[in-house]
Parts: sequence; structure tokens; C-alpha cells
Amino acid sequence: MAEQPKAAPSIADRMRSARRAASGVKKGSARPRQARSAARREAILTAALDEFSQQGFAAARLDDVAKRAGVAKGTIYLYFRDKEALFQELIRSMLTPVVGTIEAMGQADMPIGALADRIVDIFVREIYETRRKDVIRLMISEGRRFPHIAEFYYREVLSRVIAAMRTLLARAAARGEVPVDLVDFPQIIAAPGLIAIVWSGLFERFEPLDVRALMKTHVDLLFAGGRNT
Repeated sequence: MAEQPKAAPSIADRMRSARRAASGVKKGSARPRQARSAARREAILTAALDEFSQQGFAAARLDDVAKRAGVAKGTIYLYFRDKEALFQELIRSMLTPVVGTIEAMGQADMPIGALADRIVDIFVREIYETRRKDVIRLMISEGRRFPHIAEFYYREVLSRVIAAMRTLLARAAARGEVPVDLVDFPQIIAAPGLIAIVWSGLFERFEPLDVRALMKTHVDLLFAGGRNT
């Protein structure tokens, strides 16, 4: 069996790494400045996610992002051209590691049963249980009103994920593990994940959802034949 790709680092892991870099360098060198700059940039991105999540893209103000990050508003412009560029970098920095993991999966010649388990684990551990789900929720709510952001998200995230999944599903279909028609519609695999993200924002307090069980049931139904081959 081919080696499975490593999971993307979580946001908490990245923040801890930034703090270690900031505290573990020697005085008098360029590295402390670089570490402080990286930590400041990370703080701005974290504050932007909080502000966008609470206010929406249109109502969010860079002044309030700066207050949350503990920096002057002008400092944001040292890193990001404007609010849209800040939002785009939020998408790229948070979701690109997961996209890379999925693209690596697309190159791995693994049985469909292992694929199904990996899909569930990646979604739950790397998306649903992290702030990444807030970025996806923002795209669901804001993408229609801001087509440039939707286009950016499609290009940087969705198109790459869809291509990777089509490659993997085509290989599985050639082995007779999945229906050939599924290759044309990899979106079906992600459908319950989107439902879970919407549900968590609207209805979780009324009826908690076991997301891992939901995803596992879904992929088991899709790939039942492949698990038995």
C-alpha cells in the first residue's frame, strides 16, 4: 500500500511554532525581527478571521481588525493591500495545507476503503474541529455577494480539490471500486461536510450532530462495493 500523506498542521500548531520562533532566537540578529514580523502577520490573520466571522466581509472594518490584533491600522497595510487581499490570504494560509494533503492523496494509489477513512479523518480533524470551518462558512454566506472572492476561492481551493478527487476516483472506477459516474461528480463526496458546517452554525444548539458518524455513514454508502473488494 502506498504511503499515506501526512496531515496538514493545525492552526494551533502554526501559532505555537510562530511563538517558539519568536522566543528562541538570539538578540542582535535579523531573526528576531523576522519572527516578530511573522507573529504580527499571524495575529492580523487571526483577528481578521474573528472580525469577518462576527461581522461578515462587507461590514468588517480594518480598524477593528487592527484593534483585535493589537496593532496600528497602518501596520495591516505593510502586509496586505486592502481588505479583500487580507481575506484572500486568510483563505490561502488556512486552507492551502489541507488542499496540499488532498492533492497528495490524489497521487497515492490507495484502496477506496483507505480513501474513505482518510476523507473522514481529514474533514473532521483538519476542517470541522478547527477554525477552517469558519472560512468555509464565510464563503457560503459571502461568496455570492463578492464574486471576486468566490473566484479566488474556487481557483485556490475548490478546483484543486476537485481535480485531485477526480484523479483518485478515476483510478478507483478503473478498478471497479466505484461507479464510473461518480468521477464526474466528486462534489457528492463533500456534500455532508457542507451540511455539517451549515448545521453547526444554525442548529447545533437544538440538535448536536455527530459529524464523524455522519461522514463515515456517507462514504460507507458511496464506497460500499469498494470496501468489499
